Amino acid sequence: MTSLIWILAMLVVLGASAYLRVSLLTATIAAAIVMVVGSTLDVTGFFAWLIFAALALPLNLTQFRQTVITRPLLKLYRGIMPEMSSTEKEAIEAGTTWWDADLFSGNPNWKKLHNYSAPRLSAEEQAFIDGPVEEVCKMVNQHQVSHELADLPAEVWQYLKEHGFFAMIIKKKFGGLEFSAYAQSRVLQKLAGVSSELASTVGVPNSLGPGELLQHYGTPEQQNYYLPRLAKGLEIPCFALTSPEAGSDAGAIPDFGVVCKGQWQGEEVLGMKLTWNKRYITLAPVATVLGLAFKLKDPERLLGDKEELGITCALIPTDVEGVETGRRHFPLNCMFQNGPTRGNEVFVPLSFIIGGPEMAGQGWRMLVECLSVGRGITLPSNSAGGIKTAALATGAYARIRRQFKLPIGKLEGIEEPMARIGGNAYLMDAVTSLTTTGIDLGEKPSVISAIVKYHLTDRMQKCVIDAMDIHGGKGVCLGPNNYLGRGYQAAPIAITVEGANILTRSMIIYGQGAIRCHPYVLAEMEAAFDTNPHTGLMNFDKALFGHIGFTTSNLVRSFWLGLTGARFSNAPYHDKTRRYYQQMNRFSANLALLSDLAMATLGGNLKRKERISARLGDMLSQLYLASATLKRFNDEGRQQQDLPLLQWAVEDSLHKLQSSLDELLDNFPMGLGTVLRLVILPLGRPLKRPSDMLDHKVAKIMQTPCEARDRLGKGQFFTACDNNAVGIQEQTLLDILASEPLYDKVCKASGKRLPFMWLDKVAAEGRALGVLSEHEIALLERAEIGRMKSINVDDFEPAALRAATGQDTPAHRAA
Repeated sequence: MTSLIWILAMLVVLGASAYLRVSLLTATIAAAIVMVVGSTLDVTGFFAWLIFAALALPLNLTQFRQTVITRPLLKLYRGIMPEMSSTEKEAIEAGTTWWDADLFSGNPNWKKLHNYSAPRLSAEEQAFIDGPVEEVCKMVNQHQVSHELADLPAEVWQYLKEHGFFAMIIKKKFGGLEFSAYAQSRVLQKLAGVSSELASTVGVPNSLGPGELLQHYGTPEQQNYYLPRLAKGLEIPCFALTSPEAGSDAGAIPDFGVVCKGQWQGEEVLGMKLTWNKRYITLAPVATVLGLAFKLKDPERLLGDKEELGITCALIPTDVEGVETGRRHFPLNCMFQNGPTRGNEVFVPLSFIIGGPEMAGQGWRMLVECLSVGRGITLPSNSAGGIKTAALATGAYARIRRQFKLPIGKLEGIEEPMARIGGNAYLMDAVTSLTTTGIDLGEKPSVISAIVKYHLTDRMQKCVIDAMDIHGGKGVCLGPNNYLGRGYQAAPIAITVEGANILTRSMIIYGQGAIRCHPYVLAEMEAAFDTNPHTGLMNFDKALFGHIGFTTSNLVRSFWLGLTGARFSNAPYHDKTRRYYQQMNRFSANLALLSDLAMATLGGNLKRKERISARLGDMLSQLYLASATLKRFNDEGRQQQDLPLLQWAVEDSLHKLQSSLDELLDNFPMGLGTVLRLVILPLGRPLKRPSDMLDHKVAKIMQTPCEARDRLGKGQFFTACDNNAVGIQEQTLLDILASEPLYDKVCKASGKRLPFMWLDKVAAEGRALGVLSEHEIALLERAEIGRMKSINVDDFEPAALRAATGQDTPAHRAA
């Protein structure tokens, strides 16, 4: 019995050391104390001490360990791991890690998360949203844009230029607005609730484009010339990266330039002949300045010893001879300016390279770093804004529209998709806030930007489908009063661009995340290929044994947190959110453990096992989405009215995470899933999807004017003007709710149950019975007008539906 107690004590000490992540020396001392106790109890003898010394001394004697253990392992590691290509290396090194690294650590620091300041708009930023943004929203009629003009009206283009919409990212010293990333996100959210064309037109110049690249890498001459012109709208920029043969695999672009001498403005200069064929380039048809990515070659070695210089970015005026622009693509009836651009041996000076000739070949790193910022703002913000508006519009419609003598929003079949829309709207707004917080802190979160691009566009698409199902014919029939149809058409575009979602999920998120976020993998890789043998061995030893301790810790943590349901783990609050933090502690440890085991069993083949890496990426992604939602709840004062929205969003994310974990274990390499399931899920799957009661609570918030509903749609365009069917419907919702007690009064006075329709007739009967005031009669009459406007759909003369071909678009004239 004494021996058994001693063995258990040793296991507890070693397990606690691993769980708490103490140093190797501290763990060795703790184990030695247990050995001493065993000696006093006659449990441990000479051979036990010999085994202990044989294990402990080599591990703690650094020089001996490096020579006997680390050196052979380093040689083996170099033989297994292929050296990264330059583009892979640049992609991994570009950007920074932030909160994503904490989630990958197996032990997130929740205090650190909540200590990040809540994002706030400056007075200038708020005034811009309340003024020019509000005004331009009033100017846009989505049906006119998408069906009649196939473009934004000329006056809208001019307004955008004059009021600096294309200059949000440009510094004030160049005449720009220099808004925070958070402010840019809020602007785009509001615009996206009105028109995807409007949001895309504003978003692209403030995302990956000449303005961003010039500010970070341009020469003083380039900055001083172009940035003020971009800020004033005198130049319309676009950036051409995607080719027919190279979409998501942007590094494989076939477009090229050749360094050579040629004639420019009457004299011979050193320049380059550029040949390109680009597709899907937003603003290309109306651009006056073209950002171009291509592979630069120097066959005559006019710039140095290298013949293949690599991907390079240049800025080219579109009026240069040989530059072809103007034609348009037709992306699913969404009339934002998008089209091809071509050029064949177009000669331009080397000074057109962004950053000058010394930046030749540096384009890939430039693009990846800038994309990590832009991809974290534009599409996620557009997606969040669209769904925030759709959530309130759907809630209002479901409360106004009646079937079976009830508002359809009270039917359980409708509550289910409504809850998905409302819960996701709350989550998506939270995620954009946290992501832009990181960007405003100076981070370039390449992994997080991939997460939010994929998951917010994916959730947006699913929510739009849910909204269409609820609206039925109202969503299907296009026209001025349809606020959903064009968003439904546009959803696949967001899924496709800036890295197709399939690729982003299966390769990019985890492909970068496993290396960037892991505390030791990148250090091991860098040490392994260090040309200095001494520092390489020393750094590899440090990273390797740190990695072994990290894996051991996550193994112990996964088992203990699984066995106890994580109930004893750290949580910053002890309210209804506590269990969410604890479950996320558990899943963080699971993610870290499974990552190490997947890399150990698959090695370099992991990047080809895309479904394994996708599920690991899903786990990291859902942890990020849930943590962003918890931070929003905290930043907004832990409003109890909002608790159903928080609970739905977090429970949905964690249930999705659990499903990915379950599928991962079912398909884990070398049949290890069954064993790992006993470690990670010893008591089975702990989480359920959001309950029916939670669905009901979320759906009720969406249909009931209240502070929680206001926060759900905060910042969107709900002004009841002629061009805004959503704003008119919001007013109708208030009128309908105010009409219901008046309707009940008339029914009671008449002694019969009238149908809740033809409210103008109900008003007339109330007047005849003398039970309604003139104000109440007017309210019922106004409510009936709004009710019919909300549930009716548009119809047209047949000729009005024919496409008017051959017309010039106003954007060219406005440029």
